[in-house]
Amino acid sequence: MLKFNSVSRIYNDGTRAVDNVSLHVKKGEFCVLLGPSGAGKTTLMNMVNGVVVPSSGHLVIGGVELSRKTRSTIQRKVGMIHQQLHLVPRLSVLHNVLTGRLPQVGFWRSLLKSFPRKDQRRACQLLQEVGLEEKHLYRRASTLSGGQQQRVAIARAFHSEPEVVLADEPVASLDPAMSRSVLDSLKSAARQHEATVVCTLHQMEYALEFADRIVALRQGQVFFDGHPNAMDETTQAELYELAKPDHLKQVAA
Repeated sequence: MLKFNSVSRIYNDGTRAVDNVSLHVKKGEFCVLLGPSGAGKTTLMNMVNGVVVPSSGHLVIGGVELSRKTRSTIQRKVGMIHQQLHLVPRLSVLHNVLTGRLPQVGFWRSLLKSFPRKDQRRACQLLQEVGLEEKHLYRRASTLSGGQQQRVAIARAFHSEPEVVLADEPVASLDPAMSRSVLDSLKSAARQHEATVVCTLHQMEYALEFADRIVALRQGQVFFDGHPNAMDETTQAELYELAKPDHLKQVAA
């Protein structure tokens, strides 16, 4: 599904954000990226959604090699769950999910809230799948709890029938119980819709619990790549430290 072949990204100031990374993420895998700030996680994610083009190497998504010419094709294959969610607070839950079809239906239909009935039915189905009830459909997104808003973001990401879903710190602001519930909803949706998930996390315990595969990055290079069960105690301890947010490292120091 996702093939990174000796991929590097060097910015104009000489920063090597990603350094000769080769990965093959299989269809349907729940892949978690771990690493400190500046490790290259965001750059890898931005390559997958077509925002960043590799300086060297090749990235293939669903059989299509990423280039400036194929960027729009790639972006139609990818759904995104942002850390800040990017829901429209004044819109209803239903219409927030429907905005996931914006690339297909066009700006004006979205502005007029004129979506085909099949899109509306799919939005309702997706909301039900992530655990939101019919009573939530017409509530403004701003009135929902953090966990409920995250579920709306998951439903929106799957509305365009993506082959790949990117999730950037999807549970960063949630308590442990809600975090596990949201990650379970994300993984269940991915299985049901046969989508590959690439997810960045800082919480090592969630990576061990939910990932089919963990890829740990350090200074743009892959430090560990494998199933959680493949880690020995030494590697696991180092990964805990790598995954820890910078402000917690400073406190510990």
